Amino acid sequence: MINAKQNIKPFEKPTIKMFQTLRLLIFLTGLTFITACSTLAVDVPLVYKIDIDQGNVIDQDMINQLRPNMTKRQVIYVLGSPLLVDPFANNRWDYVYSVQLGHDDRLQDRISLFFAGDNLIHVEGNLTPEANPAPPRSKEMTIDAPKRDLKRTLYEMIAGLFTSDD
Repeated sequence: MINAKQNIKPFEKPTIKMFQTLRLLIFLTGLTFITACSTLAVDVPLVYKIDIDQGNVIDQDMINQLRPNMTKRQVIYVLGSPLLVDPFANNRWDYVYSVQLGHDDRLQDRISLFFAGDNLIHVEGNLTPEANPAPPRSKEMTIDAPKRDLKRTLYEMIAGLFTSDD
């Protein structure tokens, strides 16, 4: 009969090699955790980065449409809903638009509108209405397409495949 105690091996005493292996394993695990959430190369060449638009799209043509004494509804029609409305003073609206094109720096446009009651009284920011804005460009275009000179119609070409021209 085999004694069950004979098959059980006692734990080996830790050796220096085991401690070195354990230290290396802990070091590599810690290094993996530290580097997993970071990168050394922010702008890696040949890597596509998407364009990031944030906020209300505002441009100079939209700002030029603003006039003193416009109502809030008219301003919303021109610029859209404001990004920020001061909850403590309902007379100020802020519009912010930022864009980052790929690897380029972020560009930001900001405009603040001030109201007296329901009427626009003041505009400030890095986009302001121009005194003499250029007339709006016409969006209509006339395109002259060259006339195709067909010797035969499509039906005649298909019919010619099945009939002979004798």
